[in-house]
Amino acid sequence: MVTALPAPAFGAGSDDAARWTNGLMLDAVMDESVASGHIVGASVIVAHRGRTVYRRTAGWSDREAQRPVAENELFRLASMTKPIVCVAALALVEQGRLHLDAAVTNWLPAFQPRLADGRAPVITLRHLLTHTAGLGYGFLEAPDGPYHRLQISDGLDMSGLTLEQNLQRIAAAPLLFEPGTNWHYSVAIDVLGAVIERATGQSLPAAIRRLVTTPLAMTHTDFTAPADAILATPYGDAAAVPVRMTDPFFLNFGSSAIAYSPARIFDPCAFPSGGTGMFGSADDYLKFIEAIRTGGQGLLRPETVQLMTSDAISTLAVNAAGAGYGWGLGVAVVTDPKAAKIPLPAGSWNWSGVYGTGFWVDPANQLSVVALTNTAVAGIVGNFPLALRKAVYHNQTTRSGEYS
Repeated sequence: MVTALPAPAFGAGSDDAARWTNGLMLDAVMDESVASGHIVGASVIVAHRGRTVYRRTAGWSDREAQRPVAENELFRLASMTKPIVCVAALALVEQGRLHLDAAVTNWLPAFQPRLADGRAPVITLRHLLTHTAGLGYGFLEAPDGPYHRLQISDGLDMSGLTLEQNLQRIAAAPLLFEPGTNWHYSVAIDVLGAVIERATGQSLPAAIRRLVTTPLAMTHTDFTAPADAILATPYGDAAAVPVRMTDPFFLNFGSSAIAYSPARIFDPCAFPSGGTGMFGSADDYLKFIEAIRTGGQGLLRPETVQLMTSDAISTLAVNAAGAGYGWGLGVAVVTDPKAAKIPLPAGSWNWSGVYGTGFWVDPANQLSVVALTNTAVAGIVGNFPLALRKAVYHNQTTRSGEYS
């Protein structure tokens, strides 16, 4: 079953919307993905030049209860949390309360992970923001790796740990490399969240509300959902069709598995994970990325936005994104579209979350896309995201400033 909202994108009165003709192709991608069982439910919004030119929901928020995806459906954002937390940190840098090249120990004195030779090198905020600190993720290592042995939480499970306890465990794991010499996706933004708490004297959720979500009226985005809130039911990849997640739920991924606890989002005692801990709606997230695309809208200065969304790691390989990508201060940045095999032009930036959520921003063509699904990880890896991108850019040029 597919449910669609009326598409104001094609109504009279909006030249941009009227010229944006790829809505039917997006409809087809969403219809086929749901009908085939590849995706259980999705909410997609496209904005061009600041106007919403496409809005659609499809499939099921709860397949077993036959509840369709609602217009304002709430999804677990997983790693789409990271850019929000990074913007908060950059706002504090602008205020002089944090410094990009200062040591993390200025705020977290006990956080001194060591290299294999026993040295405790300096880790800076810039290292955290760019994932060049030498930290890791349990789901990216073998089952007998140090993050598993130390029972470090990736921020998705019901660990029972406090943020401080998890930091102690992270600090006890050996660094993968000398900070600044390599790139590895990691719990760095969880550490950054603790730095924000120390710098502001507030909990991370309170700081994020003050610095990001409240100024943008993101009223449906936070770390802990009210007990009576209805969120999209999460599903995991499986043969034939995705399966409803149990609690806990383990999804094979690479050489290990991602450990999920869908109930974590309702637990006020779960530590606020700066890397994976938020929920939100497509409308809210569009407000956020549009604010950054258009120069910061009071959250950040335009020059800080430029710094955030430009490649900051030079020739280091971004293994989690693949060839053709660099990394800014919180987002993946397209550096070579041909190598990345995507239609997005160089300078576009994006990221996704392992519950099946993703976004991208194409500044050259003034385009922002949010695509939230409840299907892990098919919503962000494979046919669905590839087909979505092809549909958005079908018959469109992607030279600088030439989209429609």
